[in-house]
Amino acid sequence: MNSSVQLYNLQERYADAFAKTFTIVFLAVIIISINGVFVYIFFRSSIFYNDPRYILYIHLVINDMLMVCLSVTLFVMSFAWQNVPFPFCVTLLIVAATAHKNTPLTLAGMAVERYIAICKPLHHHQICTCVRRTNILISLIWGVGVIPGLNDLIVIVIVRPLSVFKTVALCSSATLYNTPYHAELSKFTLGLYTSVVWVILVFTYCQVLIAARRASADKSSAKKAQSTILLHGAQLLLCMLSYITPVLDKIFLPLVTDQQKKISFFNYLLTNIVPRLLTPLIYGVRDKHFYNHMKGFYLCKLPFVKVESSKQ
Repeated sequence: MNSSVQLYNLQERYADAFAKTFTIVFLAVIIISINGVFVYIFFRSSIFYNDPRYILYIHLVINDMLMVCLSVTLFVMSFAWQNVPFPFCVTLLIVAATAHKNTPLTLAGMAVERYIAICKPLHHHQICTCVRRTNILISLIWGVGVIPGLNDLIVIVIVRPLSVFKTVALCSSATLYNTPYHAELSKFTLGLYTSVVWVILVFTYCQVLIAARRASADKSSAKKAQSTILLHGAQLLLCMLSYITPVLDKIFLPLVTDQQKKISFFNYLLTNIVPRLLTPLIYGVRDKHFYNHMKGFYLCKLPFVKVESSKQ
């Protein structure tokens, strides 16, 4: 009787792990496929890869693809490979953390570009139309984004013996970065990054709003820039959902003790995976050039659409 209960529990655990893994991998494939279409369209036309605004946008899309890929890899590894070499795990966590920080930083850069285009139009051509400067900005974003991950690594080197790099562990930030120093450092960097990005977004939006009210001729472009920066704010809110996962767990888990794992998994999907699908669509489909190119792409690729269009 005892052995049959254990066997049933083991089967149930494996079935649960398979269902979660299938769900998250399926969503990841959808997100990466949709974002891949945007990347393909971007590199097809010189309209996009010679325009710094679109370069920043596609950097956001590629960064989200990388983040989803790493997040799903770490999730699957938690079931399939629980004894990961410490150096390899730290490397994955640093790259994943950097991709996570890159999203709000890129949104801030895109907001500043719109601010310069509307409020400083004479300087826009000098500052924001150079592809080389855009590439430097992207390098700077990665340089700033990697700092928190490197700080976590430095804390490990200081607090723990170097022999820890020869060990194996379950690859998760909660397992590796479990010292009080890491907790305080995480709070500080989270507060600093989000505060700076929100200050930039609020400042640029207010300045564009003032410019839109003062403008007598080109009010439409100013209004569009306002909407764009508001969308950046919405995107940032979606990205910041991942920060409230522990808070949601603390609120809901005590209420439903028998469904804790399912609630945690649902929170993970809602705050970490789904926003990566919405953010590129919000901006990409709204853009007239991207929309027209996507429409042309699907008209060329889908045979039944060709048939319907030819009949019309």
